[in-house]
Amino acid sequence: MWTRHHRRSPLRHLLLPVFAFGVLAYFSHHAVNGSLGLASQQRYTEEITQLSSELQMLEKRRSELEKKTAMLRDGSLERDMIDEQARRLLGLTRSSEIVILHDGAT
Repeated sequence: MWTRHHRRSPLRHLLLPVFAFGVLAYFSHHAVNGSLGLASQQRYTEEITQLSSELQMLEKRRSELEKKTAMLRDGSLERDMIDEQARRLLGLTRSSEIVILHDGAT
């Protein structure tokens, strides 16, 4: 009677280390380059800086608008403020006035 003997491959001992190395490489790659990895941390820091400066600009603009609206509230209407706003909206000037136009960003 003939029997077949299967020899075990000498590479079978490498199967687990190769698999473990692949898993480790996969997670290492995503730890560095993934959306929450080390490389994206710099992008998030830059975005936070940019948004912080935009927030400061908007807060400054808001305080300016609050100051202007406080001048227009009942009981504290100032003639100069009303005159300035009306002239700006209607585009009217007197013949003796000089008009200097600017973009309003400053």
